[in-house]
Amino acid sequence: MSSNIKVMLIEDHAGYRETVTSALEQTADMELAGSFGTAEVALRSLQPPSEIAPDIVLLDLKLPGMQGLEMIRWILDYAPTAEIIVLTQSDKDTQVRRALNEGASGYLLKSSTLNQILDGIRNVVSGGSALTPEIARYLMNQLRNQPAVQTIGKALSERETEVLILLSEGLLQKEIAQRLGVSITTVAYHIKHIYEKLDVANAPAAIGEAYRKGVLKPTQPEK
Repeated sequence: MSSNIKVMLIEDHAGYRETVTSALEQTADMELAGSFGTAEVALRSLQPPSEIAPDIVLLDLKLPGMQGLEMIRWILDYAPTAEIIVLTQSDKDTQVRRALNEGASGYLLKSSTLNQILDGIRNVVSGGSALTPEIARYLMNQLRNQPAVQTIGKALSERETEVLILLSEGLLQKEIAQRLGVSITTVAYHIKHIYEKLDVANAPAAIGEAYRKGVLKPTQPEK
């Protein structure tokens, strides 16, 4: 049985779809679970009795017919174990917020390099997130204005808090490991415990929950 990461791509721009598809097919630890130009055709491929079970869905937001934002919940309904990474040109605040609220585990801009996209896929599969630095900063700025409402039942350790702060800055697991001088396995272990303590399923949700509950404190901008 293959242990490769199964990736489905939903992108209407033929040239960009071909570029990403080629990169996935040439990446040793990944395989293409399907490549589609519309939401409707992609969803039909996921409906029972389909045996397609992607680990990751790379989803464009601007599609002909059903839009990407509308599609997120349908994907999670038909493929509940899949993680969704939005891959789009749009960095509009409302779209970022809605995509993450709907259940996306990552949000990458199409200006990202292919290596950044591939690293983002690996990061999400291993329990992290895929957020460009611009999107991570946006989330932090939004959350700074939200008052803390309560504390969590199980406090994060000092190292877990360090890891969560670096996640909120948009760092990948391997970058966090390098910054802290530990292994990627150790980082993944800390992230697993962070999710359990905050009762969340992915990094964007963990960041939001940490700010809402006062685990992370907003920093004041330098004057």
